[in-house]
Amino acid sequence: MNPAWIRPMPRYTRLMSARGHGPTVVLVGRPNVGKSTLFNRITGRRRSIVAPIAGTTRDALEGPATWQGRQFTLMDTGGLFGATTDPLHVLVEAQGLRALDAANLLVFVLDGQEGLVPADEVIAQKLRSYDRPVIVAVNKTDDKRARERAGEFHRLGFAPVIDVSAEHGDGVAELLDEIIARAPGVTLVPEEEEDEVDAAADQETSVAIVGRPNVGKSSLVNRLAREERVMVNELPGTTRDTVDVLLRWHKQTFRLVDTAGMRRPGKVAEAGQVEAVSVVLAKRAMERADVAVVVVDATEGVGDREAAIAGEAERAGCGVIIAVNKWDLVKGQGQDFVTEYDDRVRFQLKFLEYAPLLHLSALTGERTPKLLEAIDRVATARRKRVTTSELNRFLEEVTAANPPVSKHRREVRILYAAQTATEPPTFVFFTNVASELHFSYERFLANQLRERFGFEGTPIRIKVRKR
Repeated sequence: MNPAWIRPMPRYTRLMSARGHGPTVVLVGRPNVGKSTLFNRITGRRRSIVAPIAGTTRDALEGPATWQGRQFTLMDTGGLFGATTDPLHVLVEAQGLRALDAANLLVFVLDGQEGLVPADEVIAQKLRSYDRPVIVAVNKTDDKRARERAGEFHRLGFAPVIDVSAEHGDGVAELLDEIIARAPGVTLVPEEEEDEVDAAADQETSVAIVGRPNVGKSSLVNRLAREERVMVNELPGTTRDTVDVLLRWHKQTFRLVDTAGMRRPGKVAEAGQVEAVSVVLAKRAMERADVAVVVVDATEGVGDREAAIAGEAERAGCGVIIAVNKWDLVKGQGQDFVTEYDDRVRFQLKFLEYAPLLHLSALTGERTPKLLEAIDRVATARRKRVTTSELNRFLEEVTAANPPVSKHRREVRILYAAQTATEPPTFVFFTNVASELHFSYERFLANQLRERFGFEGTPIRIKVRKR
């Protein structure tokens, strides 16, 4: 996509590293040499999808890494130059080259079992033009034959050359020692500063951008990031890994997590292992998120798949925002059209009546700043805590006007209540008898709590206990 459409947006900036500490170290190499396995091994988390398919990784992923008390940002890139059947390989390669521009140090990952191949020579020549320190990591050297041929990689002219097994962890410590020694700007982070960094990370608002394939999730992330951070293409399933992008807006830090499109389970099964893992990672992103932005294609509207995705977000307990993207393609048809459109969306997602509904366009940037405002409001509401005295004054007023109704039609009185948790807000109502409230009365209480205390966009959990 041409970056010309990305216009400056005031008062927020993208943060260049996941934690703001240390240099950027980029893993580079042919497809299927084990870069993603090495990335996951060093960062200590499964962020990058690993599969025995050339071209599995597409977007450049980044994550914080720490070794011997020193921090750096590690980036995983798609394979460069090597053979792959991925129809988006040209875009993958272009994004990988942009990552090289941002690198302070390059780790050239090679396949010890295959040995040195012509594509490795092509990449080596390219890396020499970047004038960056280069470490060669010969991967898959966990068998004798691979170790015996490891010497041929010295012909590339880079030093040091380190044998590693990303899958089993052999040689990774030695590789990390060399990264710390050679990456410019690596400094020891004092323990008290590490605590401050951890506290800052805890204050981030994690935002999962979710939806079906091709609704514009990646375009929306790029619009907010003001750069082509993730790949955009008409091909369904372009995004595979979950890609994090940090933004600073009005002194708030948002971690935008672009996820793979979530199709029906039957379609996912047909697509194979990579898409199945992508969907699992998208669901995990919702489980960890403070807010889920459910992106809808304005030209197609809301269907059963959107309802299923939104239901996953609601069950995960994250705040929810409905973002109708591509509004530029349908707007201009009058207020009656807008009202009818919104009514249809609300009908399909009636269990999310509390979620803000926004019309926007990632392509033109229309109303995308409003999305950041809504994310901030919903995340704040999800963290809100009501004092016990306020809550019980509210309870007295509500139950006097609308007495409780029991699921089992027993006479039940709510004696008092307390908020026991946030994220999402959770309330326990103590009653005189061991009986559940009728589901309609629980919904009534949740709506009243939301109206009184401003729990916009967040699910409310209600529990009932006998005193």
